[in-house]
Amino acid sequence: MDLYGEFEWRGLVHDATEGAREALGQGQVTGYIGFDPTAPSLHVGSLLVMTALAHMQRCGHAPIAVVGGGTGLIGDPSGKTVERQLLTGEKVEENVAGIRAQLARFLDFDSTTAPARLVNNAEWLNKITAIDFMRDIGKHFSVNAMLAKDSVKRRLESEDGITYTEFSYSLLQAYDFLELFDRFNCTLQMGGSDQWGNITVGMDLIRRVRGAKVHGLVLPLITTASGTKFGKTESGTIWLDPALTKPYEFYQFWLNTHDRDAVKYLKFFTFLHRPEIEELERMTVREPERRHAQRKLAHEVTRLVHGAEAVRDAEVAGQKLFGGSLATMSVADLLQVFPNVPSTTADYVDAGWPIVEFLATSGVVTSKSEATRLIRGGGIYINDERVTDEKFRLLPVHAIQGQLFVVRKGKKDNYLVRLVR
Repeated sequence: MDLYGEFEWRGLVHDATEGAREALGQGQVTGYIGFDPTAPSLHVGSLLVMTALAHMQRCGHAPIAVVGGGTGLIGDPSGKTVERQLLTGEKVEENVAGIRAQLARFLDFDSTTAPARLVNNAEWLNKITAIDFMRDIGKHFSVNAMLAKDSVKRRLESEDGITYTEFSYSLLQAYDFLELFDRFNCTLQMGGSDQWGNITVGMDLIRRVRGAKVHGLVLPLITTASGTKFGKTESGTIWLDPALTKPYEFYQFWLNTHDRDAVKYLKFFTFLHRPEIEELERMTVREPERRHAQRKLAHEVTRLVHGAEAVRDAEVAGQKLFGGSLATMSVADLLQVFPNVPSTTADYVDAGWPIVEFLATSGVVTSKSEATRLIRGGGIYINDERVTDEKFRLLPVHAIQGQLFVVRKGKKDNYLVRLVR
């Protein structure tokens, strides 16, 4: 397969060096992308570069995922307005371990023809001395050129400026490219478009010290149709770790993609072939209300990240929830469906609770008078059943599996109340 052509029709080429297309068409190329271990999990914003590496391997090239155990101690200033909080070495190693497992879902590290590699740049960055680095690497860079970098200029113009720590980051990344070139004959670096400056610095270093020509290719930064930052919701970042973002919530994130973004995201984040994506695009135009592209997008990305079982669980939970049958759902299903709603506990009482008192003490409402007013106005639901009598007594038997109440106030404010003995 033609990797550059595959990237082009998917809209993944934001910029590339002259000759990159030809180099990728002349035989197997080894290329890399770096991953910043500033958190214990990658998030959906990382999926674009993860799929780019996977496309490399599927097209017969050899991908390298570089986890920044060394550079993660510094922090990349690209796209940042303030300096990142520095992490301890122990925390970086913990984060690296979590990222390794997530990359393994996309890359085949056991391939005999196009092997994927996972390396940690701490292997070389933690060994080189400051004197050796300045003598062997730093002498090849002009401060004038470094000051001209967009990421540096923006920070110099800010109130806080930029520290020497972050100013040196591009040199460390350039050294990564040189090490990978020497160790694995790596001749391509990829990343987001905000990495173009860092990538060209590495290319220049290899040209200067090895006399070799290498290439860079950057992917577009993703924006949504609504103008919001991709990967962010009202409840926060969408993580790849199921302990941080439940698979149901992850599935719903993709299902809720705007019509204008759905086909673009199918190209970006799935490995579906062109004819299938084009057919989904036609179906979406004909029947936008059926959300064909979004459903396929949610199914495919959730399967890639969490597996087929997680897809089935998310789809079944969604059918039950939006089919109006909360009472048929298990407590585990409900906790997955409502991962971020306010929750509290109530002491188990055999005789139950007056509904007005229950709503007030569980924090659903601020007072009994508010509870009474909402009930009279038809604004309180327990497990999807409207409460119409302010004198109603709620019993433990009404709880789902005897453990949980789902309380809805108004049209969309949900609360979970768990019974404790």
